[in-house]
Amino acid sequence: MARAPKVSLEDPRGRRTGVLTRTPAPSRDRFGRFTEWVARAMGTPAFLLLLSLFCVGWIMWNTLAPENWRFDSQVYGFTVLTLVLSLQASYAAPLILLAQNRQDDRDRVQIEQDRQRAERNLADTEYLAREVVALRMALTDLSDQVLTRDVLRQEFKTLLEELTPEPQPSEPESAADAPGAPAAPGAPGAPGAPAR
Repeated sequence: MARAPKVSLEDPRGRRTGVLTRTPAPSRDRFGRFTEWVARAMGTPAFLLLLSLFCVGWIMWNTLAPENWRFDSQVYGFTVLTLVLSLQASYAAPLILLAQNRQDDRDRVQIEQDRQRAERNLADTEYLAREVVALRMALTDLSDQVLTRDVLRQEFKTLLEELTPEPQPSEPESAADAPGAPAAPGAPGAPGAPAR
């Protein structure tokens, strides 16, 4: 008899064998995909056609075949066929319900994502509407303050007057330079000065 290899706690989990190892649990998603496949397959015309052919074949075999080859009695109303169809229906109903539950979960997630997307779109739309209103108000303010050429010219004149200094009268250095004083003799423009 072969001995199991000795395993220590220092070994990585994947290398351990024996009682403490766990087999991986089957994926719930795999079973869910199987239930959806069953639900999809049972809702097709091909399934209905195959089930009908199965029932017709079953009935014909148990009616026309020799007596010792028959396995379901016509006398009792094909009891075994009824049991087989009941068994198929009893498994089909829960599988279809499981597939519908998975679809409901997906729909719920999709509805939540759609709701969040709609909220974001609404917030974006409200923001854009506020911006458009602000732009309209700014344009209205500008149109109320339209500058005409005359108003602009008047504003420039006012600014130029403020910027250009007015000539200040300077104090005269001597009495001769004072305004209203007679000009010195011999100065140009003085009375009695020789004309040129």
